[in-house]
Amino acid sequence: MSLAEIERYDPNRLSAVGGRAVVVGGSIAGLATARVLADAFDEVVVLERDPLPDEPVMRDGAPQTEHPHVMLEAGRATLEDLFPGFCEGVLAEGGLMLDFSTDMKEHNSGGFLAETRERFPTYCASRALFEHVVRQRLVTIENVELRGGHQVTGYLTDGDASTVTGVRVRNDDSRDTLSADLVVDATGRTSRTPQWLDDHGYDAPPVDEVRIDVSYRSIRLERPPDDRRMRMVAPAAPRTRGAALIPIEGDRWELIVQGIHDREPPADRQGLIEYAEQLPVSTIADLMKRQSWVSDEIRQYPYPASMRRRYEALSEFPDGLMVTGDAVASFNPIYGQGMSVAALEALCLHHALAADALDNVGERFFDRVAGVVDNVWNIVVGGDFEHPQTTGERPTGAGLTNWYMDRLVRRAHSDPVLSEEFARVTRLEEPPTTLLEPGTVWRVLRPAATSVSLRSFARRTMAVLS
Repeated sequence: MSLAEIERYDPNRLSAVGGRAVVVGGSIAGLATARVLADAFDEVVVLERDPLPDEPVMRDGAPQTEHPHVMLEAGRATLEDLFPGFCEGVLAEGGLMLDFSTDMKEHNSGGFLAETRERFPTYCASRALFEHVVRQRLVTIENVELRGGHQVTGYLTDGDASTVTGVRVRNDDSRDTLSADLVVDATGRTSRTPQWLDDHGYDAPPVDEVRIDVSYRSIRLERPPDDRRMRMVAPAAPRTRGAALIPIEGDRWELIVQGIHDREPPADRQGLIEYAEQLPVSTIADLMKRQSWVSDEIRQYPYPASMRRRYEALSEFPDGLMVTGDAVASFNPIYGQGMSVAALEALCLHHALAADALDNVGERFFDRVAGVVDNVWNIVVGGDFEHPQTTGERPTGAGLTNWYMDRLVRRAHSDPVLSEEFARVTRLEEPPTTLLEPGTVWRVLRPAATSVSLRSFARRTMAVLS
C-alpha cells in the first residue's frame, strides 16, 4: 500500500486500550510507533541501547546513520501528521526544502528523467537530523518516555509463552524488568524475535532474501550555500555502479558511491574518485575533485542482501508482541525507502488499533504491513534481478515488470507525464498499479503497440503487481 491507499492519521480515532506499551529501538520506526501508541496507552516507554544524544549526531549502534538517507513524500507527509511542525523543525535545524522536479536530477536507464510538470517539495537533511527533530517532538508528549542506554535482553511471558508481558532490561551494571500490555520490536535487521519464536515453540517467519552484494562508500563535501543540486545515478543493469548526492544541513553534501555485484569502492581518495569517474554522470566525480572533503574518513557500509521476514504467513503468534521497521523488511538502501516505509507501518498500526484495539493486533498489523512492503519489494527488489548475479526468491512476474518499467523509464527521459507518474510511485505516494492505467500504458508502448492489445496487457500486468 502507498500513501494514497491508506487513510491518514487521525488521533481522535483511538481510545485507551492498555496501560503500558514498550518500544524496543529508537530509530524512525520506533519513534513513529511510539507516537501512535501514545494515543492508545497510558504510558509508552522507548528503550534504546545507545545513549540518546541531545544533538543531531550518529548513534553508536547505528553506523548507517552516517550514510545518506532520503525522506520520500510518503514518509514526510506521515511524519508531519504524527508530529505537527516536523517539516518546519527540519528547516529550523538547517535542513533544506528542494523542488524534486528542478533541483533533483535522476539518471536511470541511459538518461536523465524529464522535469515534471508540477513542483514536488522534498526535504533533505542527514538521518541524524531527521531522528533528532522527531525525538524533540516525541519527548513533549507527556505519557512518552525515552530511555537511552537500555539494552533489552529478552521478553517476559505468561506460563505457556502465549502472551508477551514485558521485557528484561540491562542498564550499565543493573538488571530490571518492565511489564507491558504490548511490546514492539523495532530493533532492525538484527532483530532476535525470530530466534525467540523458535525457542518458545513457534514457527519463525519465512524469510525472503535477495542477495545483491552491495557495498557503499560515503563522504561529505563542502557545498556552496546557494547550490542545492541533488543527483541520483541508479545502477541500472548492466552497469553495476551508482551514486547519490544529497544536500544537507551545514552547507554540506552527503555523497554515496555504490557498487552492486561489483568490486568494492576504494577506501582512498584518489581511488574513489577514479571509481566515480566510471559513472555516466560527470557531476559526482567533478565535485569530488573540486570541493573540499569534510569527512575525516571514507565510511563503508556493506549490504549483502535485501531481506523480508513474512510474519503475515505465520498461523500462530504470541499476543502482546509486534515487529516493525527493518526487523520486518529492509531494501537496497540506494533507493531510500527505509524511513518512509517505517512511517507507513506506524500508520498501519494506528488503523489496526482503531479497528479492534489489542485483539490479535500483531497478526492484523502484519496483514496490513504486507501490503506496504509488497509495493516496494516487487518494484525495487524485483528490479535488482536485472543483474544476473542477483540470487534469491524472485518476485512473481519480475521479468515482465522489469521489462515494462525499463521501457517506461526510457520514455520518461523525454515525457514529463511519465516522469511525474514514475516519481509519485517511487516516492510511495501512489501504488505501482497507477503505472498501468490505459493512458500511461499507451505512452509507454505507443511506438511498438500495433500488434499489442493494450487493455489485455494492462489487465495481465496489473494482476501480477496487485
